[in-house]
Amino acid sequence: MRYEQERQSLIDCALQMKAEQLVKGSGGNVSLRMPDDLVLVTPSAMAYETMRPEDVVVVDLQGRVVEGGRRPTSDLAAILYVFRHMPRVRATIHTHQPYATALSLVADELPADFVTVIDELNGAVRVAPFTRSSDEGMGVQTVEYAGNSDAVILKHHGVMALGTSVQGALSAAVSLEEGCRCYLAALATGLPVAHLTNEQIADEAEERGYYGQPNE
Repeated sequence: MRYEQERQSLIDCALQMKAEQLVKGSGGNVSLRMPDDLVLVTPSAMAYETMRPEDVVVVDLQGRVVEGGRRPTSDLAAILYVFRHMPRVRATIHTHQPYATALSLVADELPADFVTVIDELNGAVRVAPFTRSSDEGMGVQTVEYAGNSDAVILKHHGVMALGTSVQGALSAAVSLEEGCRCYLAALATGLPVAHLTNEQIADEAEERGYYGQPNE
């Protein structure tokens, strides 16, 4: 079986996604594009708690199953559209996270008014118009609305989080949920919302070189 370690990483990520309350039950999905342009995807409607590496499906960029006996996620067409049109993206996570979904009903974007949004998501996150679930349109809207951000909020639906790794995409989804929760709380006060200036956002986005651990 190819990619056993990477398949397990998808399962671990899905379990963490659920622990972070970004999905319920078997909702959402995780995918990873390999260097040979094959794609690992979680199977459709299968409990993450019982999922094993052999349950993760390997497909090509046209959606043909290369390895695996399970049916891949129903969002496969959207995921593959993203991979074909966004070379910078190596991993996607689709969630139904509640605060981001709630924000999609009342705003057109999560503004870059929080350092977490700037640092972890590369700026404001836009809300894409509604498209039905399990449709390639989710991928089309993600490509159109992502810009430089590592996530797109899907109106009435959830989130597509993007990254160069599954952990990076997960971090984007978690940071987005934190930002949406804060922004909704601010809106709920009914008071004017303070916004950062473009200069302040650019200053925060600058590489400072002292966050995290040095490479060993």
